[in-house]
This record gives sequence, C-alpha cells and structure tokens, in this order.
Amino acid sequence: MRKLRINIHPKLTAICMLVLAVFCTSCNDLLEEKPKSIAVEVFYNTPQEVESAVNGIYPPIRKQMAEYVATLECNSDFLYGRGSWENLSLYQGFNDTNINRVVPFWNGFYEAIRNANLVLANSPDGPEFDVYKGEARFLRAFAYFQLVRNWGSVPLRTELNMEQRDLEKSSTADIYTFIVDDLIFAEANLKDKGASTISGRPTIWSAKSVLADVYLQMAKYPEAAAKANEVILSNKYSLIKVANKADFQNNIYGPTVNKSSEEIFYFKYSRIANEGNYFLFIVNHTKSGLFGFPGAYAVHGNKTNPIFMNWNASDIRKSLYDNIDFGLGANTLVCAKFSDKLATTNRTAGNDNPIYRYAEVLLIYAEAASRAETLVSPAALEALNKVKRRGYGYDPALPSVVDYTAADYATTPFLDLVMKERVYEFAFEGKRWLELKRTGKVDQLVLANKGKTVAPKHLLWPIPTGEIDYNDALDPATDQNPGY
Repeated sequence: MRKLRINIHPKLTAICMLVLAVFCTSCNDLLEEKPKSIAVEVFYNTPQEVESAVNGIYPPIRKQMAEYVATLECNSDFLYGRGSWENLSLYQGFNDTNINRVVPFWNGFYEAIRNANLVLANSPDGPEFDVYKGEARFLRAFAYFQLVRNWGSVPLRTELNMEQRDLEKSSTADIYTFIVDDLIFAEANLKDKGASTISGRPTIWSAKSVLADVYLQMAKYPEAAAKANEVILSNKYSLIKVANKADFQNNIYGPTVNKSSEEIFYFKYSRIANEGNYFLFIVNHTKSGLFGFPGAYAVHGNKTNPIFMNWNASDIRKSLYDNIDFGLGANTLVCAKFSDKLATTNRTAGNDNPIYRYAEVLLIYAEAASRAETLVSPAALEALNKVKRRGYGYDPALPSVVDYTAADYATTPFLDLVMKERVYEFAFEGKRWLELKRTGKVDQLVLANKGKTVAPKHLLWPIPTGEIDYNDALDPATDQNPGY
C-alpha cells in the first residue's frame, strides 16, 4: 500500500530553496542570491535573477561530493573502506546497514536536475540568458553522468516533464544522448572564462572536457580525442610544476588555491563554517598533522596492495600516502594529498574538490587517440608523458629520463600505461572505480590487487526505495537493479 503524498508545486518548492542556497569559492567570494520575489511569474525577469536561480543548482551536488567521492574510492582496486565503509570494499553489494548510503547522492543529483529544469523552463529567450542556460545544462548533464554510470537506467526528468510525478526509466542510450545534447548546448553558449569573474563557474573548456569524458564512456573514441585535443590546443591550461610532496599539497590541492593553471572545473569550498570540504575529515588521521580537526580515516590504503608495491619510489605522488597504524596494522596508508592545518571543524577545510583537471584531459586524449587510431601517435605518447614527468618532478613540457618510449608499450599495452598513470594521478578523486567499470576490468583488477571477487549486483547501486514507492511508473519487481 502506497503512502499518501501531498504534492506541493515543484516550482514554489524550488524557488524557496534557491533563496537559501549559497555557493562558495576558496577565496571566500560568494555567488550571492538576491531573488526579488519567490513568485515564479516575476522571478526570472533579469539576467541577475536567472543567475541567482542557477546558483541554486550547485548546493545539492556540492554538499554531497565528499561522501560521493569517498564511496567511489572504497570500491576501487587501490583503496579500502573502514568501519561502516568496509562493506563497500567487500564487493558483495550493499548490506542492510549500507543500503541507504547512496540515497543522498541520488536525491542530491535529482534535486540539482530539478533546479536546472526550473531555470530552463522559466528563463526568457535572448543571448543575455543563454550563458546561464548553458550553465544549467552543463550541471544537469554532469548530474545525469553520475546517475547513469552508478545506477544505469534512471528516470529522465527534464524541463518538459518535471511536473510529472510518475516517470518510467529511460534507457542508458537515451540518457547518454541527452547528456551529449546538453553539453553541446553548453559548449556553444558558455563563455571562455565563465559567466562571471567568480571562480568555479564552468567555461566552454569545461564543457569540452566533460564531453570528451562522456564520449570516452560511450566508446566514441574519435570524438573523445577531438574534444580533448581542442582543450589541449587552446593553450589555456598547463600542469603545475612540482619539486616535492609539499608542492602537490600546497600548489595543486591546497586550501588557499583558488584558481590554477590546471583547474578546468572544480567544486569550490571555503573556510567558512559548514562551507568547507568534508572530504578531509573523511580521509585524515590526527597523527598526520595535516588537518586541524580529528579525522575519521574512513578510507585508506595499504602498503601491500600491488599498485602501491609496484609504484616507483621516485614518483613524488607515492609520497602522498602517510604510513600510519591506526589499528589496522603496520601497513596502513593515510591520504596526505589534501591538507588544511587551519581547519577548525570537520566542515571548514578550504580545499576545493577537483572534478576535471588538465591532467585528466591529457590522459583522456592519450587513451582515446590511441584507441581511435589503433596506434600510438607521438601526440598521444606526449600527452601521457606530460603527466608522468610532472609526477616525478620534471618539467611537464620537456622530455625527461622517465618518459615512456616505444620499448615500454611494446611489452606493456599502451592503454595499461595510461591506466597506471590514472591510478597514480587521481587516487582519492573518485575516478578509479568508474574507470574499472568502463574498461571492463573490474573482475580482473579487483581480484589481482585486492584478492576480492566482485558480485554482479555490486556494479550498480540500488534505486532508493523512496523512488520505487512514490513513482508509480516503476515496478519494484522489474525496475530495481539486479540483486536488490
């Protein structure tokens, strides 16, 4: 028997929420929201009001990114969950304790989608509004990209059907087509430097980068390579040079970094109460001395993992793991990538959340180009080597003694070299599990690196019972993901 539900007009609900939403940057600049009225009929009359509405798309995603990334990392073949997170590293799906862990992610992505739909449904026509529509469609595409990779087929809610309560699932193919359409619109309408001078807004290059990633996911390799190469050839971005561990911590991931030469799209955080990055609390331990508040050390590494054991000690990125025994044994590793010693609570770390860095665009290009061309071109090899050089402290733009050569990929497949650099470069950034699924290497690499067998049900997350209960277009017997 379904519960009685009282429906409140979604537009009024969303507008009220937009009034409360706040979007922060690391330099403490805020995207201010000053709607002149919560009445739908008068709210979207000016670019400033539309911008204010767009600001409301960010908080539902931004507030959950720390736990979302941590959840993805527990599933990787490199990192492990502790305590209530441990179940994720057992690869048998969610148990009764963890079944609701992913519900906030589902709700947050759909709340952001709803807020984007409101912008698109109500904003006036005109070039002065198109940049904000492009931003809304960029963020909506981002949300759907997370949903489809983690849940598979999901209801496709748009500005055209947003008032329809009961909506059946769309196929993954239709969802990807929708994502691409949104990103193409965003690419055509976003600006070179964002909609305003405030850091954190997507640009045309953000749209191209996400589009390259989506094409890679869809196995459209020529298109992925082309979009990534457009970003590379723009000369808008470069890898930050490093010489030691502190350079990584302070100049790439540091709490005072607001905008860098490799930032393509980040979620911004600030040292303001309840506006900081919660991820540092999740991964840090008091003994590391890197976080000004006791951490939960819920996601960690282990020195005996083959990925870590086979990692060259000369790679500075390997030093971003502190060997701290907090009760799980002498081989335990704690993340030293993100540091904010001045954080005073679990939500006051100023570090931004890197979603797309230039290093990722380079590696997308290296993989996509080699797959599209069925050979390793000098450009693809150079893109890969730039990331590796920086990891060892060399100038990314100049040849070095650590460069991969034809002899390397004659014995080790080039795509395996790309995957190796990805796991070194993006650990604790929520990339590896999705890559394992995309490449079909989940079973092979989880078994090889963690000795675990992955249950088929573990590959997709359970659709929340609230969606099943209140969406009459979904059949609990056939629409829930397998195994739940």
